[in-house]
Amino acid sequence: MISVALAAYHGEDYIEEQLNSILPQLEPADEVVVSDDAPGGKTEEIVRRMAKEDGRIRYLEGPGKGVIQNFDYAIKACRGDFIFLCDQDDVWLPEKVAVCMDAFHDGADLVVHDAIVVDKDLNELSPSFFDAHGSRAGFLRNVMKNSYMGCCMAFRSTLKPKILPIPKTAPMHDQYIGLQAEHAGTVEFRKVPLILYRQHGDNVTGHPTTLADKLKWRREILRLTMQK
Repeated sequence: MISVALAAYHGEDYIEEQLNSILPQLEPADEVVVSDDAPGGKTEEIVRRMAKEDGRIRYLEGPGKGVIQNFDYAIKACRGDFIFLCDQDDVWLPEKVAVCMDAFHDGADLVVHDAIVVDKDLNELSPSFFDAHGSRAGFLRNVMKNSYMGCCMAFRSTLKPKILPIPKTAPMHDQYIGLQAEHAGTVEFRKVPLILYRQHGDNVTGHPTTLADKLKWRREILRLTMQK
């Protein structure tokens, strides 16, 4: 069984398109867990309407404590053997689930795939996120320069005891999950783009940071990863 953990926050502009790109790739027993950190608005209306049409969608009111705790909440609610992390504003390409499942069948505990970077209207900005950022595995390498991007990640549910709860002081949920997986299992990077990674002015991540911020985050992610 596959679970998709989708953390939403005012996602009404793109979430229906995203869900429509996911659902055709799932089996009847699979699920999409949408944790909405701003319930009561248009995002809830859209997801609940779609959930009435497709019982694989589960709508949850999020904890209202930011993106990291929202993903933590969604992952906890997932019932599947394989968990795909998902943002509200991307588009899954048709072969995403199949390619990731192939990686699991080859022995991976966590898989990271490439992405085509696009603008808000899905016009291509870069054919490979991996090439643009030098993405690859390696514990210390990913402490210094993170390659773990949640929207491009899936992992076995057997990692949940190692991952959860995600510490509130973790700089990024996806980096923390990826580094824990490097300690506890096998990580595979597949250089094939499997989503359209949408960049727009309202992205939760991707904003500029200072050198001081980066140094502080590196110290904290290393401390958290080594203590668990």
